[in-house]
Amino acid sequence: MDQAWIDATATSLRKTGVIEETLRAGGWSPGRRVPTDGWRERLEETGLVRMHEAARAFLAEFGGLDVWLSGPGITCAKTSFHFDPDKLIGEEDRFAAWSAEIGRALFPIGELDHGRFFLGIDENSEIYLVETWLAAFGPAQDALEKLILGIAPEHIDTAD
Repeated sequence: MDQAWIDATATSLRKTGVIEETLRAGGWSPGRRVPTDGWRERLEETGLVRMHEAARAFLAEFGGLDVWLSGPGITCAKTSFHFDPDKLIGEEDRFAAWSAEIGRALFPIGELDHGRFFLGIDENSEIYLVETWLAAFGPAQDALEKLILGIAPEHIDTAD
């Protein structure tokens, strides 16, 4: 698919306010802040993952959002996502393993497609799709747009 077309379509949709409208429908509002200590404590109990500042900042603003989407997107189907790290308790080892593999500290932030995929954030605020393979959505703001507009993340080749 032509990258220029993808970029033009995404820009056009951004201008309509669809990103903010979708986030608001999921529970977000400007200046929103929620406590993150509970998530940090529960996930750090295993000793496998630690909440870094990028995860804390992201979850303080977007934690608890429940965004319901379906239908065609720009490069992939739109799918619902939920920013609740508690849904990933028990998966800390997966995040620790991928962190070691790519040299980034991935912290669980939620799920995509009703738990079919997991979402994580690294210390540079890059958001990832985490499964038995890994893909990057990019920086948090770009990632939110890609999730809402149905733009597929970029697969990360980790083969040596």
